[in-house]
Amino acid sequence: MMEESGIEVTPPGTPPPSTSTARDSAAAAAAAAAATATPVSLADTVGRSIENVAEDLKKQVLEEMTQHGRFPIKLPGSALANPVTQQANLSSALAPGTDSTITFPEEHDDPRVSTATGGLWGFIKGVAENPMVKSVLDKTKHSVETMITTLDPGMVPYIKTGGELDIVVTSNKEVKVAAIRDAFQEVFGMAVVTGEAAQSNIAPQPVGYAAGLKGAQERIDSLRRTGVIHEKQPAVSAESFIEELLPDKWFDIGCLIIEDPIHGIHLEAFTQATPVPLQYVQQAKSLTPEDYSLRWSGLLVTVGEVLEKNIQNVNRTDWHVVFTGMSRRQMIYSAAKALAGMYKQQLPPRTV
Repeated sequence: MMEESGIEVTPPGTPPPSTSTARDSAAAAAAAAAATATPVSLADTVGRSIENVAEDLKKQVLEEMTQHGRFPIKLPGSALANPVTQQANLSSALAPGTDSTITFPEEHDDPRVSTATGGLWGFIKGVAENPMVKSVLDKTKHSVETMITTLDPGMVPYIKTGGELDIVVTSNKEVKVAAIRDAFQEVFGMAVVTGEAAQSNIAPQPVGYAAGLKGAQERIDSLRRTGVIHEKQPAVSAESFIEELLPDKWFDIGCLIIEDPIHGIHLEAFTQATPVPLQYVQQAKSLTPEDYSLRWSGLLVTVGEVLEKNIQNVNRTDWHVVFTGMSRRQMIYSAAKALAGMYKQQLPPRTV
């Protein structure tokens, strides 16, 4: 009777299925899946973060434009359509002979919406010129750049290199070029800053403000004379000199100038004064012959060379950190940032 009704009965004495075997199978399957799982890379993490930021941007823009009445209808799924297309679609959905009380004005294609390119980036391209969403785009761009530079600080010069500002530094030494580049990119946001080796045509160790200013200017003039840079090219030059600010108290100071012939701008700035012990200045003077042809501008031997010979673990080009705890690059950066700020104030306002 049981076979005819189609019901199968487990014969007596047959053991029930083992639950431990099922658990073992599930554990083995999970271990196999974990073994074959692809490790998450840093690039995948950054990529997903950028996609999430972009998707949030899209939703935020749609909400803001709907609230301000920028689009007549907010379609499901955050999709945008042309008003004429909306009219045709809704009209066809009505039964024949049925009049709709809703009218849609015929309008030309909205230039804020790009129909040529689909997808997320096509949408962003279509609304990027809208003033209402420009601030949102700028904030998103800043957030992505901050994330990238936090993960890899070495990307900062690459991200901020560009724009309309093009500056040439009259030196190929990284301590000068990098400090000035960082300062101008900090002030202007983006800037192209490169270095070219130049001669000052004065003594290796300038003495006095006048000698320092002349040395910095000579570096710019030499690049223009030799055709290395254009006569209208904006340039920044740096020159270090020593000065007796108080009786028997000498200081090392850096002079920075910017020259922009196009806008008729010429500015100067100076680094902080670093004290130099008197005995090292006297030693540099004793090593300079009296009949030295450039004695009018300074000394034949630099203070840095004297310090390098007399003090262990001191570099002639960056001895400042030993006496002050502040590197020469930091000092140049601070002065260059002030110079860039003054330069930005004197530039004419940009016309849109």
